[in-house]
Amino acid sequence: MRNAVRTLVLTVAVLAIWAQPARADTYTQTKYPIVLAHGMAGFDSLFGVLDYFYGIESTLKSGGAKVYITHVPQFNTSEARGEALLAQVQDVLARSGAAKVNLIGHSHGGLDVRYVAAVRPDLVASVTTVGSPHKGADLADYLRNNLKNGSFTEGVLAYFANSLGTVLGLLSGHTQPQDAIGALAALSKSGGAAFTAKFPAGIPTTSCGSGAATGVQGQRYYSWSGTDPFTNMLDASDYAMKLSSFFYSESNDGLVGRCSSHFGTVIRDNYDMNHLDEVNQVLGLTAFFTDPKSVFRTQANRLKTAGL
Repeated sequence: MRNAVRTLVLTVAVLAIWAQPARADTYTQTKYPIVLAHGMAGFDSLFGVLDYFYGIESTLKSGGAKVYITHVPQFNTSEARGEALLAQVQDVLARSGAAKVNLIGHSHGGLDVRYVAAVRPDLVASVTTVGSPHKGADLADYLRNNLKNGSFTEGVLAYFANSLGTVLGLLSGHTQPQDAIGALAALSKSGGAAFTAKFPAGIPTTSCGSGAATGVQGQRYYSWSGTDPFTNMLDASDYAMKLSSFFYSESNDGLVGRCSSHFGTVIRDNYDMNHLDEVNQVLGLTAFFTDPKSVFRTQANRLKTAGL
């Protein structure tokens, strides 16, 4: 009789546990919405199918985060792109009712989010840059130095780049002004230095150090990047990343040098990722033992823990 009672009690307990609703995952549930900003030649989503931040939005949302994907001119100056991003940040705040946002920018998008945080610090809780050329990119310098102002070659490059930007905009449902030569200048070392002279917050004062962890209004600053241009032989873009990496004198992700990516608190600057892997492209074909989505997920939890 006693054994029967025990069995009945255990059965009821197990059924009660099964009957309980599953606890919602709140690992990435930040206080403020997360706003993702794409890099040069980027987009929010092509045909509504291929996302720039591939699989990252859904990963963050699955943990409770509110996530917004933005779109700016594919090729333009950091200020022009930053102004386009600022307008969308204001729209996000109006729609969400939030007081601030957590900005995360990849590549050139890292300069865009710095711009927004500088001109409207009251709207920004944190800034995270991913593989961003804060001190310029060697490849941009090479191209800039080998293109004479007003030359036929410069005109041809500008035409095709601007046309590519327009096409990408149309495919993603947005049309915005393009300025490929302005974008190239912005990503050169001199362009990066000029931008930092106007917006210095978070940039290291030493060649390869960390920057200030917080801004004057309490914004938190973070960055991370990769240093492996070739990570997956099945990804055709890796071959281009490997080729472009030879233009750099320091370890790099194929387009951005390790030290140039430093901003604020450097979470890590040597992930097994190339420049496209940092946003889980192309189509998630990244290094076998590195998951970019988990890095974004961990960062969201870091923001949550910081009360952001």
